[in-house]
Amino acid sequence: MVIAAGTFKARCLDLMDAVASTGQDIIVTKRGRPVARLAPLAPAPERDLFGCMEGSVHVRGDLLAPLEDTWDAMG
Repeated sequence: MVIAAGTFKARCLDLMDAVASTGQDIIVTKRGRPVARLAPLAPAPERDLFGCMEGSVHVRGDLLAPLEDTWDAMG
């Protein structure tokens, strides 16, 4: 489908819904020359949750070493 920029501006949301439902591109023209294309996005691939956070945590120091601060838990 080819549509003029002025018409696209007036009907933008309806045209986006049409592209999403039909999967067909829309070419937007300005003074008869194509300037943009509205195209549907491919669905994002599903990511596996296992391992998705790999590399996001960095450990500094020894996690099992006793704390240097002393404190009174009963006090």
